[in-house]
Amino acid sequence: MSFISYYLLPFLVILGILIFFHELGHFLVAKCFGVKVLKFSLGFGKKIVGKKIGDTEYLISVIPLGGYVKMLGESDDETEPLTPEEEERSFGHQHVLKRMAIVTAGPMFNLLLALIVFSLFYVAVGKQVMDPEIGQVREHSPAEVAGLKKGDLIVSVDGTRVRSWDDIKEAVHNRAGQSVSMVIRRDQYLLTFTVIPEESVSKNIFGEKIRTALIGIVASGKFKTIALTTGSAIVEAAQRTWEIIWLTCLTVVKLFERVIPIKTIGGPILIGQMTGELAHESFLYLIPFMAVISVNLGILNLLPVPILDGGFLVFLLIELIIGKPVSLKKRDLAQKAGLFLLIMLMIVVLFNDITRLFK
Repeated sequence: MSFISYYLLPFLVILGILIFFHELGHFLVAKCFGVKVLKFSLGFGKKIVGKKIGDTEYLISVIPLGGYVKMLGESDDETEPLTPEEEERSFGHQHVLKRMAIVTAGPMFNLLLALIVFSLFYVAVGKQVMDPEIGQVREHSPAEVAGLKKGDLIVSVDGTRVRSWDDIKEAVHNRAGQSVSMVIRRDQYLLTFTVIPEESVSKNIFGEKIRTALIGIVASGKFKTIALTTGSAIVEAAQRTWEIIWLTCLTVVKLFERVIPIKTIGGPILIGQMTGELAHESFLYLIPFMAVISVNLGILNLLPVPILDGGFLVFLLIELIIGKPVSLKKRDLAQKAGLFLLIMLMIVVLFNDITRLFK
């Protein structure tokens, strides 16, 4: 029972929301352009339950790792010829730009979901940040030379108010060799110090060596929550969503450059583990986690791999440029190649997940 409640159920709930929102994007934009949608399914394979409302049959299918929206005239294997009225409402009859919009809507809705989720989270909970309090001053560092001490609370850097530890790093990271004025609170007094950061070599999140400026202080590790207005929460959510989009794109590039080993990639089992662990700590932690996974799902679906939305967009872009669709034979060949790549990737991530379980 604990496995179902802590791991399987939270995983399926989050996955279901992400899939629903992705397919909802395709569905709504198709409806907006007057395209007839035949099926809207959460899951693949055999139907578990379904109900037809209007033109569309809404389904829940047996395999929960995906979903689909089936539109009239979407494929070339229609068994019966379409009437003139049906032809007008078919996917294939729409202008290529409309078809591109329908295909792009799925991944875009995943990014939109992340923005909405982060906004609601920040409005409800606020933003948790690391307090700008010094926990340690390294010996012979610029901070020690300047007179900073453990327990000092940094109030401002060069006249700019400091609200979190990240603000300090942002303020000094490119100021090597330059004087930086810091106002700190020590006991009940405000004191001003001049610090000259020194250049240092450190590693980024990908393990690459980078040059940055440091003053030789370590955070105390204390956290505080900053309440945000609705407007501030939306701005913060937009920044956070963009950061994750950029990081996800950069991660894909680093994988191709082999900076990140392929063994670090995780799949459904890893996501299920993380979901369960977060749910065990607090269901509240699942909210931002869902936003992060939603961004990943949106970006990965835009990769130019046949069988993914990004691969479909490539075909449509070619059609837009040359003025006619890519031949069925070429599309079929590309789809098979894309399916092969996807299967190979699934094998790799499942192998990685299982290896982690045994470790």
